[in-house]
Formats: sequence, structure tokens, C-alpha cells
Amino acid sequence: MAFVKDMLRMWAHSWKRFISIAMITLLGVAVLTGIYAGCRDAFRSTDRFFDAQGLHDVQVLSTAGLSNGDIAALRKVNGVAKVQAERSQEVTFDLDGRKSATMQEIGTNGIDQPYLQEGRMPKKAGEIAVTRKFIRDSGKRIGSRLTVTPESASSDTSDTNDTNGADGTNETNGTDEAPSFPTKLTIVGVVLDPQNLSNPDGYSAMTSFRSTATTDYTFFAPSDGVTGTLYTSATLLVKGAAAESTFDESYENTVKQVIDRIDGTVKTDRQKARRQELLDAGNKKIADARAEADKKFADAQSQIDANRQQFNQQVDQIVSMQAGAAAAGAAANGANAGAAAAAGATTPQLDETTRETMRETIIAASPELTQAKQQLDQAQSQLNEQKASTEQTLKTKENELKTSIPQVRWYVQDRQSLGGFSALKSDLDSIQSLGNAFPIVFLLVAVMMSLTAMARMVEEDRSLIGTYVGLGYGRLAVASRYLLFALLACLIGGGLGLIAGFLGIPAFLLVVLQGMYVMPGLRLEYDWLYGSLGIALFVVGVLAATIYACVQEMRQTPASLLRPKAPRAGSRILLERIRPVWNRMGFLGKVTARNIFRFKSRLIMTVGGVAGCTALIVCGLAINDTVADLGIKQYRDIYQYDLMVVSDDSDASAMRTKVASDGRVTSSLDVRIESGDLTVAGSGDGDSGKAGSSGSESIQLVAVPEKHLSDLGEMVTLQPVSSGILGTSGVGKTGSLKLDDDGVIVAQSAASALGVKAGSKVRLTNGDGVQATAKVSAVNRNLIGSDVYVSETYYAKLFDSKDAKNTKNSKSSEDSEALTWNAMLAKLSGSDTSQTDYAESLEEDSSVMKAVSCAHMADSFKFDLMGAVVALIVALAGGLALVVLFTLANTNVSERVREMATLKVLGFFDREVHHYVNREMMILTVMGVILGLPLGRLVGGMLTMALNMPSLYFEVEVKPLSYVIAAVATMAFALLVQLFVNPVLDRIDPISSLKSVE
Repeated sequence: MAFVKDMLRMWAHSWKRFISIAMITLLGVAVLTGIYAGCRDAFRSTDRFFDAQGLHDVQVLSTAGLSNGDIAALRKVNGVAKVQAERSQEVTFDLDGRKSATMQEIGTNGIDQPYLQEGRMPKKAGEIAVTRKFIRDSGKRIGSRLTVTPESASSDTSDTNDTNGADGTNETNGTDEAPSFPTKLTIVGVVLDPQNLSNPDGYSAMTSFRSTATTDYTFFAPSDGVTGTLYTSATLLVKGAAAESTFDESYENTVKQVIDRIDGTVKTDRQKARRQELLDAGNKKIADARAEADKKFADAQSQIDANRQQFNQQVDQIVSMQAGAAAAGAAANGANAGAAAAAGATTPQLDETTRETMRETIIAASPELTQAKQQLDQAQSQLNEQKASTEQTLKTKENELKTSIPQVRWYVQDRQSLGGFSALKSDLDSIQSLGNAFPIVFLLVAVMMSLTAMARMVEEDRSLIGTYVGLGYGRLAVASRYLLFALLACLIGGGLGLIAGFLGIPAFLLVVLQGMYVMPGLRLEYDWLYGSLGIALFVVGVLAATIYACVQEMRQTPASLLRPKAPRAGSRILLERIRPVWNRMGFLGKVTARNIFRFKSRLIMTVGGVAGCTALIVCGLAINDTVADLGIKQYRDIYQYDLMVVSDDSDASAMRTKVASDGRVTSSLDVRIESGDLTVAGSGDGDSGKAGSSGSESIQLVAVPEKHLSDLGEMVTLQPVSSGILGTSGVGKTGSLKLDDDGVIVAQSAASALGVKAGSKVRLTNGDGVQATAKVSAVNRNLIGSDVYVSETYYAKLFDSKDAKNTKNSKSSEDSEALTWNAMLAKLSGSDTSQTDYAESLEEDSSVMKAVSCAHMADSFKFDLMGAVVALIVALAGGLALVVLFTLANTNVSERVREMATLKVLGFFDREVHHYVNREMMILTVMGVILGLPLGRLVGGMLTMALNMPSLYFEVEVKPLSYVIAAVATMAFALLVQLFVNPVLDRIDPISSLKSVE
């Protein structure tokens, strides 16, 4: 019992060490669990929301729309649980200028159901539910009315139907009607679109670089009042996907299996079948037109024939009359009356030649008959010309039909293609990466400080330990005094850390997240396993340090422990050997130097602890500086062009004419831009970027005309990059990289994520879904987006083997027409504001699919969530620095109580004693700061490995001001600690402190 009482008395006396260990554990556990818990809570809540609303796992789009046959084929795919045919239509309306919206039919199969926030769901024709963004922008409310106008030729579907001459019948033979929605609308509800969780009432994350929205708003309408048998898309739910977390790799693998099945068979077959349907529809229309023309021509020919028959009958009557009269005259002049009577009784028989001669004579003698014959001949001639012209036109249409109908393309996409989903996932993944990296530093510092504190605690009880061991107490029992002390401090600190980690920090992060995204049903949850392991990690580290400190002392005999520890042997320090410096130092300066460098453990612990904390602050500020400059570096340094305009293939020529006619372009480059994928299959043969690497990345495939390969460097800064140590990279000279026909140039953002380097073999998928293995000729510096540049010749070689040979050896005009240049990179005149306005005006043109202003992107790119996490990390690092400095300062004082007492006996005033002790701490702090600043930059350079995000590469940069802030903050913490240490120095009693140990 006495042993326990003495142990408790000892614990109470060492309350400062207890608080230090508890605070360090608290901060470490809070960092370890807090960021993880905040991200996990967000992940789980959104996953539950997606499951409840039936957010699609797979979406299928087609350039020619989807028919009932396509939907039926998708239902037969193994692994598909549900298929929902979607109908939508783009409309425009007047809201402070022309605005666009997508009229979206609310599915009846439970997929992509909007979440009701206010009012009720629409049920009747003309009723709609709108998003809160529309309510905020328009000022309308529930019950307001709105009139919209369908966009003409607003989709590939309508273009295809127009081209192929859909006849409006409700058949599924390629002549399906495009979707049509009511135009007079009434707002009955406010909903949240599960495909876009962006919060319109909060501050925007400005993730426009990841946005795929093509219209301003989305209106949700019921099936009532919607007409048309052609579907704009099909959404699918995959069996077993709902049981997985949508943000886990297991979910992605489950969905990928179904996508691979669709791509493998259904996609190719239905693309061909759909195109054949369109061809059949075109041929049917031509056949119907020919039949109708033939009928009209037959009717016209019948009329002409009837008129000609009537005309001939009239002429024949006249011929007969004249022939009869001539015969009667001849008979009157004859020899006998019988012959005359016989001749008068019958019409004389004329041969055909005589009859035709008489017909012509009669017609020529009569102006009326002549005119009638000319009219008949003219009508026949016109009819023959019309028949020939119509037949020629129909034959031309037949010949042009196959070329006028483009190849049907299917786009099979997963949730990653949704701008809102990918933005949320990228934000949370980046924050979770930081949450996995920073606790390591906190753990190392915690172990160092615990070792320092517990070693001093054990050393102070040296004689007591010797007494207990001499009395027969086991070394384990004696060590338990300190082990339980450290364990209790860790458990209390860890428990408080769990409260901060699972309540405080997540609440802060979720407040920031809810300012960017709407996440219904969000709640804080505790993870028993992760929380317990978090505490256990710090308990093991601190107890290991405590055991080491106890073993160092208890391996001695009781007799040795009962005697005072021999003072360290005197020795010279390195500075003493530098005579010019040493001789000019004062007495107190020499004492300070000896105290700093003779006690190396104190030097290492103090400098190491301060350096670690300073490095954390620098690292946090480095993240902030890096993110702040991403947009400027990408859109002003790397992208030299001011405008990128993209159109549909059929509108490419009109788009270029429109841009050229505006007179704003100073120079331009026509390119082809397609959305595709870059895949690296794991292998160890050296073909891939790194052995065993694997993964896929969505890319923007940019094909450059063969004759203008050299012009690419004028639009995009081409700088080769090479991988360095610890995730860093080296950047080559500007302009030293050229695009050629031997490989593709891959963006650094994609190459870093997949481990690709120059010489690697990758698999590219183009816009048609065709895959090919390509060689990476170089990796280009790129921070935002994943561009892959390919020459026209190499593109043909990869994706069109028939044209590859011709293109490789020829630059004829026929070869150059193999690709449609559907995009333009252009440099503009005028200010940034005028360039942004021009890009917005271009998007209103029907021939333009997307217009992006680099000036706008550079100014609008922000990463607010990262800024909030950086502030959190810097605050926690500052708190750790404060605790570390407090622990080291108190340990320093406790080790040197007799020395301080001696100084007081010698006549030192309190202020002089403060200066004597604090000067050493300030020098050690300065040394730690000097070491911590470059260490922080080194750790910041490793962030490219931790922050491995899709379409983003963090080119770490630390501004000089950040170094200054980190240094000043650490020094300020040191000065603050002095305010706590000085009273301790004042309370040292020289008499009791200088008593002999005996």
C-alpha cells in the first residue's frame, strides 16, 4: 500500500510531464483519426444518399440516340440489375439573358431519383421540379410559371434524324421521334439532383476544371406529357454494387466488370445495328420517295396519254372525212354506178404512210391543232425531264446515304464521368491522403518527447529506484510506476484525442464540406477499430520509450543507483578549437555554448522536436502555396493559347467560320479533341512505367495535324519532365520537346498517377472506344487535366491500320481529311475580361459545343477545402510545437535545478537567470527552425506522392513568406513558453536545491 501511495504521490508531483505526454498523444490521435473520420463520415453519408436515390452505376450515351432494341440488349447483359431509359431535351428561356436548361424525365424504374427538398414532386404534364440554384438565380418560387423554347438541332439525335429524314412514325426502325416536353411549365417542387451535390447557397469550390455540365440548369418533369420513342441515354444499376461503398476500389471493380461486358459485345453490335437502322430508314425514305414519284409520274403520263389519244381521234376523224370525200369524187367520175355506190358505201382503206402524211398536212393546216400538238409534246418532254432528274436525285441520295450517316458511337460511363461525383471524390481523397501522411510526424515527435520526459523522470527517482530494488521489489514492479504513468497519460490524452478526432475535427471539416456540397443525412460516426488502433499506436510508441528509459537505469545495481549519478566528464567542444571565435566570446556565451553542445541528447531532442514542428508548419503552408498557384501555372504558363473551342464533328466547319468571322483571333491551331482513357496494365517486363503498376485515367486525346506539328509548341509550353527521388520531378528546358510520329506525349498529371515515363507502353482508348497500344515518347509538364498529344500520322497508325500506311508515306489532301478537326486552340486580342466574355458568347452559338477561356480558368480556380485543411494542420502543428517546447523547457529546468540555485547563490538576479536559461532555449529553437525549414520543403516535395489525385499534379512551391511565417510562429511559441518557464525558475529555492543527496 505504501508503494502505491508513493507512486500516486510521485505522479502528482510530475503533473507537468503527465500533461505534456497527454497533450502530445491528444494531438497525435486527433490528427490520426480526425481527418480520417471527417472524410469517412462524408463518404458514408453520400454513399447512403446515392443508394437511396438510385444513382446510376453505369450510363450509356449514343450519338444517334438509343432505341428500344438498345435498351433490351442492355437488360440482357450479365450483372445488370436494372435498366432505365432516359429522355431529355435541351430548352432555352429568358432569365436576364438567354439561359439553357435540360428537361429531364423522372425515371420510373427508381434510378437517378431527385431528392425532394421543398414542395412536392411533379405528377402532371407541365409540372416541374427545379434545383435550388435555379430558385436562387431566378427569384422564382413554388407556383411560379415558366415558358421554355426547345433548342433546334440541340443534340446529335435530332441532327441524325434530320439527316436521315425521319418520317415521324413511332417505329423502332431508326425513325423514332426525339423526346419532346411541354413548354408551359409550373414549378411545384425544389429538389437536389443526385448527380450534382454542389451547394449553390454556400461558397463555391470553383472546380470548373472538372465540370461536365453543358446547360445552366436541370428541370425534372414526370412522364406525363413527354412524347418521343427515342432515348437520350440509358442508366443502369449493377448487381452487388449497392452493397459496396461507391468510393472503394471494390465498387469500381464490380462496375468495371459490367462495363467491360458492354464494351466487349453489346456496344459494337448495337452500334452497327443502330447505324443499319438509320441506313434502312434512309433507304426506306428514298424508296418511298421513288414510289411516290413513280405514282405521280404515272398519273401525269396517263393524263398526257389520254389527251394525246383524244387529239389523235380528232385528227383521225378529219383524215377519214377527207379520204371519204376524195373517194366519193373519184366514183362520180367513174364508168358505172355500181362501183360508185360501193365506193360511197365504205371508207376507203389508206396505207399508214398516206394516213400519216395526211395527219401532218391536216395539223399543219390548222393553227388550233398545231398548238394542241405542241402542248402535248411539251408536256411529255417536261415529264420525261422530271423523271430523269428525280431518278438522278434519288440515285445520288442512295450513293450519299452511307457517307452522310456517321458511325454511331456509344459512350459507356461510370460515376466518375459525373462532374459533381468526381469533384467530391477528388476533394475527399486529397484530404484523406494528408490525414494518412501527417500523423507519422506527430508519432515520431511524441516518441521523442516521451523518451525525453520519461528518461528525466526515471533519472530523478534514481535513488528511490535503488531503494525499492534493494528492499526486494522486482524491477518490473518498480518500472510499472513509470509504465502506468505513461499508459494513463496516453489513455487520457488518447481518449480526449478521440473526442476531438471523431467529433471536433470532423465537425469542422463537415462544416467546410457542407459549404461546398449538399449531403443529406450527414452524421458523425465512431469507428471503434480505427479509434482503438489509433490510441494503441501512440501507447506502443510512448511505452517503448518509457521501457527504454527504465532499462537504461535499472540495469545498474542497487548500490550504484543509491549513489548520485557521476557528472559528465569535462570535454572540449568543437567551437573551442576555433580560436578566433572562441576568444572573442564572453564568459556567459562560452557557458551557453558548452551547455548546448556538451549535452547532445538534449541538443538532439530539442532541435529535432522544433525542426519537426517547423517542418509541419512549412509543409502545411506549402500545400496552400502550391494549390494557390496551380491555376496560374496551368492556364497562363503551360497553356499559351487563350481560347479552346470544341464543336461536334458535323459543326466543325461552321465553328471555324464563326470564330474566323469574329476577327478576335491572332493565331490558331486546328486540332481534334476526343475524350478517352489511358490504361497501364501491371507488368514486370519493363514496358510499363513501373513494375507492377496498373490503373486507368480519363484523358483528353489531342490529335495535331501533320503539317502543323511544330505549331503545337506555340500553343502549349512543351517541357519534358523526369521522375526524381521521393516523388519529385525534374523539368527540362522549354521548347526542347517536340511532337513526332514515333509516340505520344503524356501529361505529367496522368503520368505521375499511373507511374508512366518516357519509353513506357500504354493502352489508349479514343473517342470511338477503339483501343490501341501506344509508346510514350515523352512526359510533358502539366498540372491540371490529363492531355495526351498525338500526331495525325501516329493516330492513324494506332486507330486505323488501313489508312496508316498511306498517311505514313503521303501528305495528300485525301489523307488529311481522314480526321475531322473538331476543335481550335486560339490566341486572342483584348483584355482578360473581354476574352472571358467572348468565350461565353461563343457558347451560345449553335455550332459550338464548348468554349473555354484560359483567363477565366486561371482566375476562378480555387481549392477551398484544401485551404481549410491546411489551416487545421498548421494549427495542430503549432499546438504540437507549443507542447514540445514546453516539455523540453521544463525538462531542461528540472535537470539543472542545482545549477540555477548556484547562480542565485552567486548573486544572479531573477531576470539574469531567465536570460541565462532562455538564451539556450532560443538558440536551440533557432537551430531547430533552421533545420526545419528545408526539412519542411523536403516533406512538401513528397506531397506529390501523398496527394495523388486524378487530373491534378501538385508541383510543390513554397513562397518566401511561408518560410517567414513558419519561423516567426515557432519563435513566438518559444517566447510564449518562456512566460510559463520563468515562474518555475523564480520558485527555485537555493537552500533546499543545494542540499546534499545524502
